[in-house]
Amino acid sequence: MLNVQNVSKMYGQLAAVQDVSLSVRRGEIVGLLGPNGAGKSTLIKCIAGLLRASDGAISVDGFLVRTPEARGSTGYIPEVPSLYDLLTPWEHLQFIALAYGLQNWEDHATELLGQFGLSDKRDAFSGELSKGMRQKVLIACALLHQPSLYLFDEPTVGLDPQAQRELTRQLLRLRDDGHALLVSTHILAQIEPIADRAIIMSHGRTIAGGTLAELRETFQLPADTPLEDVFLQVTE
Repeated sequence: MLNVQNVSKMYGQLAAVQDVSLSVRRGEIVGLLGPNGAGKSTLIKCIAGLLRASDGAISVDGFLVRTPEARGSTGYIPEVPSLYDLLTPWEHLQFIALAYGLQNWEDHATELLGQFGLSDKRDAFSGELSKGMRQKVLIACALLHQPSLYLFDEPTVGLDPQAQRELTRQLLRLRDDGHALLVSTHILAQIEPIADRAIIMSHGRTIAGGTLAELRETFQLPADTPLEDVFLQVTE
């Protein structure tokens, strides 16, 4: 599904991402973990085609990133909710439907607004919404065209507990429906129950990866060690 091979991203002499390789299969949630400045967001943006990698190759469903086929198979939810202030949530969904040539999308869009508690904000200007509500609109837009690969960059930032719970249900539903999900986060307690694998980054590199059980075994930790303690052991 998603294949990242030896990808680097340079800013002058500074390497934000260094020789990273990873994969995400269909029907799998992979947590991309790391401290601030580890390179997670830069890598996610390279995979989404928003940044051009300095080296290496990225493919989605066999298509190189930045091609129309790869873009059509990818849904990206950034950390900072960026919307058009003078468009309503419904108009954003309509824009996505037009961009992807979706037919009969209205019922699905209405369902998404309801799931994220946005039904009463459907016709409000996005500039009047709170950050949390703007984040919900972005997530709904990414879900509308039902891509094969979802890229979430700190998706729970700004969400209230109810919306976080609904997002978790959505992630699990997408996985069970056979989609591939890469979720960048620093909130380890939220990703631990749902991630099939975790990849840990530090200083632009991947330094560990595998299931939680495999990570515990690699670093000779007890079988009940929580992900947060594994993370601290790996990154210290």
